[in-house]
Amino acid sequence: MNERAIPFGRPMLDQAEIDLVVKVLQGTTLVHGPMTHEFEARFAARVEAKHAIAVSSCTAALHLALFAQDVGPGDEVAVPALTHVATAHVAELCQAKPVFVDVEADTGNVDSRALSAAVNGHTRAIMVVHFLGLPCEMDRINPIAEKAGAFIVEDCAIAMDATYGNRKVGTLGAVGCFSFYPVKHITTIEGGMATTNDDVLAQRIAQRKSFGYDKTVDRRTKPGIYDVTALGFNYRMNEVEAAVGLAQLDKLDRFQEQRARNYRDLRTALADIEEVTVFAPERGKARSTHYCLNAVLPRDGSIDRDAAVAELNKAGIGTSVHYPAAIPMMTYYREKYGYKPGQFPVAEWLAAQTISLPTGPHVEPGDAARIGRVMKDAVRRARR
Repeated sequence: MNERAIPFGRPMLDQAEIDLVVKVLQGTTLVHGPMTHEFEARFAARVEAKHAIAVSSCTAALHLALFAQDVGPGDEVAVPALTHVATAHVAELCQAKPVFVDVEADTGNVDSRALSAAVNGHTRAIMVVHFLGLPCEMDRINPIAEKAGAFIVEDCAIAMDATYGNRKVGTLGAVGCFSFYPVKHITTIEGGMATTNDDVLAQRIAQRKSFGYDKTVDRRTKPGIYDVTALGFNYRMNEVEAAVGLAQLDKLDRFQEQRARNYRDLRTALADIEEVTVFAPERGKARSTHYCLNAVLPRDGSIDRDAAVAELNKAGIGTSVHYPAAIPMMTYYREKYGYKPGQFPVAEWLAAQTISLPTGPHVEPGDAARIGRVMKDAVRRARR
């Protein structure tokens, strides 16, 4: 008998989301409404930030984090070599130059020593990516940013609720950027959030997410009358998405508990596979929120990663890859800037030799043991 398929991720939606969405659809306000304002307020409280600005995606938040601070031609933005391409694309979209930095072998986070060597007088911003939910070593990164006169943007796309010391991600730099893609810690179908403790920066981001309007809809004394005082985009979140987000926030504590349990159980299930290394969920002051588990295969290539993935998928185990290539090895960046294989050895190894396994709240008790058994067989079959 075939066993139940375990997808890599699955949105966890039920009647609570449906009821709030129906409430929106039965009303007359689909944008600029109370659901979005409430979602922003509750998210800010959750992250312990002064401001949260709802936007259409995490990419929009990242773009606004740079754009609202006038990053542009002649500026450089330090970016980890291993991340989603959006982290680098937003620098390009501002006509700045992304400067790639290799990552740590035991966390996937940006290597602070390599970062220190990469920054210079042209560095305007440093993008830190809390890889798979584990915060970066901010005590090492902050002095680098201060010395360079650069501000920090946190890519928190898969790090919701993660902590560094007594602070949550999203409050460790100038701006924090979150994703609500369907398989993230919470979803709004699509959407994102920018967080900051800077009043002026919050206002600049909020204005630039809506065309540069000088007045929001609720502040216009004459309906339909406004001025445009800055260049901006249409990066708004709608009321349906915010309604889904509100329902998801009510479930987040339970989701996080399940992720932590699933990560712990899966790490135990993989412990006796000598060819597999697993990142620790804690390091120093950093505490992860267990977005997924990366099974890291040997650097020597003795295990065929793609063959192992095929075995897992054949057995009904969903997988992903974080990420399919070091960004400077992707065609656009390789051809534009002339990067060569071997320039970012750790990022290139992790991109080629890791398998992301599911730890989301859809993973049921007993699934970890099954994934471990299948993984052990997959590694054996994939030996070169």
